[in-house]
Formats: sequence, C-alpha cells, structure tokens
Amino acid sequence: MGVIQEKIEELRQRQEKIKAMGGPKNIEAQISKGKMTARERIEYFFDPGTFQEIDMFVQHRCQYFDMPKTEIPADAVITGYGKVNGRTVYAYAQDFTSRGGTLGEMHAKKITKVMDLALKAGVPLVGMNDSGGARIQEGIDALFGFGEIFFRNSAASGVIPQITCIMGPTAGGAVYSPAMTDWVVMVKNSSYMYITGPDVIKAVTGEEIDHESLGGAMVHNTKSGVAQFAGENDRHALDIIKELLSYLPSNNMEDPPYVDTGDGERLCPELNEIIPDNPNQPYDIKQVIASIVDNGVFFEPHEHFAQNIVVCFARLNGEVIGIIANQPMVIGGALDYHASDKATRFIRFCDAFNIPLLTIVDVPGYLPGSDQEWNGIIRHGAKLLWCYSEATVPKLTVITRKAYGGAYIAMCSKHLGADFVYAWPSAEIAVMGAEGAANIIHRAEIKAAEDPKAKRKEKIEEYRRLFSNPYIAAARGYADAVIEPAETRKILIRSLDAVRNKKEYRPAKKHGNIPC
Repeated sequence: MGVIQEKIEELRQRQEKIKAMGGPKNIEAQISKGKMTARERIEYFFDPGTFQEIDMFVQHRCQYFDMPKTEIPADAVITGYGKVNGRTVYAYAQDFTSRGGTLGEMHAKKITKVMDLALKAGVPLVGMNDSGGARIQEGIDALFGFGEIFFRNSAASGVIPQITCIMGPTAGGAVYSPAMTDWVVMVKNSSYMYITGPDVIKAVTGEEIDHESLGGAMVHNTKSGVAQFAGENDRHALDIIKELLSYLPSNNMEDPPYVDTGDGERLCPELNEIIPDNPNQPYDIKQVIASIVDNGVFFEPHEHFAQNIVVCFARLNGEVIGIIANQPMVIGGALDYHASDKATRFIRFCDAFNIPLLTIVDVPGYLPGSDQEWNGIIRHGAKLLWCYSEATVPKLTVITRKAYGGAYIAMCSKHLGADFVYAWPSAEIAVMGAEGAANIIHRAEIKAAEDPKAKRKEKIEEYRRLFSNPYIAAARGYADAVIEPAETRKILIRSLDAVRNKKEYRPAKKHGNIPC
C-alpha cells in the first residue's frame, strides 16, 4: 500500500470512528426512547446523497475535570448543508449519544459557522436540538457559545428562514435560540423545553410537575404558544419542516416558490350558502379558506394555540399567500391577547419574506373581561394594528360577516393599508352589533315604552337595516366592492395579480418601537 493510500485509509478510519457517535450502548438508549440518532435525522431530512458534512473533526479544548481525556465525536453536533426537495438548506443536529449533546465552546462554533454560511448564502437554516444543555465543565466558554448563537439568530431574523426542531431536552439558556427563530417544531412525548426543570421548581416552590406537563410538545403548542407544530415522531416532525420550506423563499430578496397547481379562476358556489341565517350561529372559517385556495390545500401553523384565529400558508393560482382569519367556531372569533400575538408574528414573518397577506374577517370585537385587561389586551391588541400598518406586501381583505368596532380596524381594514377590501352581502360593518347599539342609543325610549321588549326589537331591526350591512362602508370607499361570495376566489386572484409588484415607502428610521 502506498503512502497516499495509507493516508486515505487513516481518513476513512477516523471518519468511521466519528460516525459511530457515542457508541452502541448510547445509540441503543436513544433508539429505545423512540428517537432517531442525529445522523439518522440528517440522512432522513436531506435529499438522498446531497448532505455535505463540515467540521467533522472539530474537538473540544476543555482542560478541566475529566475533559482532557474525554473524546466527544464531532463535539456532539453534526453540521453541514445539502438539498431539501432540490433547494439548498444548512443544518445542524445535536448528538445526544455523545456527552448528552451538551454545548461547549467548539460545539457552538460549529453551529455559528453554519449560521454565518447560511446567512451569506441566503438559504434557510434548520436546527435539530437534542441536548442536555450547557457543558458545565467548560464554564463561561459554554455561555459564550450560547451568546454567539443568540446574536446570529437576531442578525439572520427577517433575512433567511430559521427553523428549529426540538427533538429531545432543551433547557435553561438553550431555549432562547429556538424562541428567536421563526418556527419551532416539537416532537410529542420525547421533547421538552423549559427554563427551569421539575427538580429545581420543586426545591424552590414546592410544586411537583413532570417534564411533559411542564414543557412538553403539546404544552407549548396549546398553552404557551412557544411552538407552532407538534410532530408525532421524529420523522413526522422533519416532514413538517420540509412542507413548511415548500412555502418559503430562501431569503428576503426572493419571492416564494411558485407551483402550477392546475387550479385557476373558478367559482366557489358553496360560499353562497355558508353564512348561517342566524347572525350568532358559528360556521367553520376553515371551510371558507379551503374553498378559496388552490385545491383546498392549506398548511396551518399554531393549529392548537389561540384557535379563535387561524393563520396558514396556501396558494392562490400557484402563488404563495399567508392567510389570517377569525374563527367563529371558537369564542365567536373574538380577538384576545393570545390571538393578537399569534396573528402579529405571522404577519411580520410574511411581510419579511415577501408573502402576500389575505385577511378573512368575521370578528365581533375584542374579548371582554378582567382577565383580558390584566393580561394586556391593550398592548397585545396594539401589535395587530402595528403589524398590519407596518406590512408592505400586498394586502387583501374579505369581510364575510361581522366587522365591529376597533376589531374591524385591526383586521387589516382599508385604514391600515389594505390594498383591496371586499365585503360579502352578509357583512356587518359597524361600530358594534345591533343589539348593543340599540341598547345604548335608544335606552330611554325602550325603557319608557309600553312594551320594552317589542320596542327593543324594533330598534335593533332599525339599526341593523341602517348600519349592519356593507353598503355604508362601500359608499365611503372603505370597502372596494361588495361581491358575491362565489366569486371570491376569482376576484382575489385578479386582485393579487394587480398589486403583486406594489412598492411602498415609509419614513427613514432605524426601527420602530413595537408594543411589547
């Protein structure tokens, strides 16, 4: 064997040793929990044969405790790039089988290198988190690593899509990088996120709680809103990311990917029948969305959180759009503080990445109550006004039924810069509902009437006839047209085409100060 062949053989042996990760025992422990290994995740995520690993031979430099004699393959994180459905993506995957996937100085430097490369190349970054947290033996060097990652999360925000898949434990400072990325996917029953774990909570407060109840996938998908998706297992979680990427541009200078769906300007006759005769009877706004969008297909983040509002990606005549819609099936579609947060973050993401916005409105107002006031509905609700006003992508609005008061303004009204506002004949655009308005305007008259119930009914009908319709708004130009519901898709396709290349210029400033 020649010298070169010997060196090639040495290279292969070194590679195989590193690819063995934490060894058979640790790999078996990982698999026994229903989890894939880091290398299996990478292999499954990328198109076959396209992943190129970098920094395989990086080693830690810690000289404390038992670390000088401890080898950690690839320093417990696999980094590189490849193709996902033919498009370049950078990624890292923490390896829990190697020293618990803990993050130290060199581990972090591997991650920050692919972050820098992704930003320079203008392509998405996907992180697969499965880590015991900071490598305590490395002390402040581990904290340095977290800080360097956080700084880059901020720098890349709004420039390239950043997606984090939580596939195991993520605790303490490690939770903040995922929270700073655009999208968080968790895996049911095998991933969790929290600042302080159950043991610390019990020691400090006496509260007893398990990992899943404290920070499991469904907790963060239903209660905190930290995560937008929940996968049934590792493969499903990675499939969710692949589908999400199919709607996103690679960076903020590109348009979202066009797909010929074969679904053009068609009528939606079912929409002529969808609004109930009873104005207080709910209907499922997702049926409206499915009727309007290409082939009835839409992709919904935050499906389990703040369900009184729906946000989703879809296509309209092949073009990607972001949809925000009140859901009458849940608390009548009223806005609350969680719904405001859910919608505003989605709006800002779409605006940052050139995704036009369609808002479908059926909103009776803001949810009343001391709980809402004490939890900051004013500041949270203000975000919705802010973000719609700030957005410069094409903005289309369809009012299906109720659009009352301040909530009417907040749901992308003409006054917040909507390019086109369309109202169905069933739309009620008013300061408030007829019942409430009649009680206030005609209080004295109703009280003095011989039959207060009959008088109240009369005044409600009078108010409804005068104001609970779309024609006053249309007369003022606040609604561009009153349209037949069946024609909604056709009109939206034409409207999107008419404003696709719009340009808006705002006052020069460093940045605004968004309500917190």
